[in-house]
Amino acid sequence: MRFKNVCLQGFSHILPPRIITSEEIEQRLSPVYERLKLPPGRLELMSGIKERRLWEPGTRPSEAAARAGRAALENTGIDSVEIDCLIFCSVSRDMLEPASASFVHHLLGLRQSCLTFDLSNACLGFLDGMLMMANLIEQGQIKRGLLVSGETAEDLLETTIHSLLADESLTRKTIKNSFASLTIGSGAVGLVMGRAEDDNSGHTLLGGAYRIDSSRNDLCQGGSTNDGILMTTDSGALLEQGVATANATWQDFLQTLQWDPATIDQYFCHQVGQAHAKLLVETLGLDQEKNLETVSYTGNIGSVSAPLTMFTAIEKGLFKAGDRGALLGIGSGIVCMMLGVEW
Repeated sequence: MRFKNVCLQGFSHILPPRIITSEEIEQRLSPVYERLKLPPGRLELMSGIKERRLWEPGTRPSEAAARAGRAALENTGIDSVEIDCLIFCSVSRDMLEPASASFVHHLLGLRQSCLTFDLSNACLGFLDGMLMMANLIEQGQIKRGLLVSGETAEDLLETTIHSLLADESLTRKTIKNSFASLTIGSGAVGLVMGRAEDDNSGHTLLGGAYRIDSSRNDLCQGGSTNDGILMTTDSGALLEQGVATANATWQDFLQTLQWDPATIDQYFCHQVGQAHAKLLVETLGLDQEKNLETVSYTGNIGSVSAPLTMFTAIEKGLFKAGDRGALLGIGSGIVCMMLGVEW
């Protein structure tokens, strides 16, 4: 995948106001910890996640996404009527039907001729959205588009805690499949993309590579149950297989863009936890100093994770004009995409 005429014109990221620490989650699970003789501090020790953010009660994914979309437009100085395409990219969604994008479209007051749809691919959704938007721009079908994601971890976190407290058959072994659900956090991002020939921001999306190992789509599965949203994850196997797929994608990525790893200034990875980050850095041979860590205070925020990390690096002055950056996304499925950006 290569692009010649795609630029990133403006962005936003929003962290919710409520903070819940790993210690607070463990306190709520103290009956389970005591019965299974689990040591306090286990959640933060294993994940590296000290805290995560949550929205105000009742916040829908579309509302969170619309906040980020509105902020991205304001930061860019672009009027909503100039948006030709809106893509909603979250794992979280308001309901099965209609598309959550339709709610975002209404909240932002986009015009009726704006192409609007949801794109879902687990934690890889936002990067997939960047790819789809880039193709529409490159082919001349649109001039400017808006990507949004609004992840809402509240229901999954609450349902998981209640489920663990109610399950008297739980063992030290079976609780492991629920561990990943306790690392989830909420957040939102927005990104305006456009044609460089019309309004060149100087921030370009150059291309990337994609791979999937669908034989391991059983390692992380979730959905609605009678008790609410629940997810089961084989974290160990998902870590191993996900990084293996990422390594193969990394080789394709370097070859496609003809990049030497030494010339890449920053990496923006989908951040699951400490063990994942360590294995990814070691396997791909990345420079840890170029890999900004955000997971300790955000948790795993799904499709929001990698773009939020890049936007944070820009605001901190770590990713600046002339720099090369690599967005490294991994999602359950197992799917992987890596995109190259010159800022």
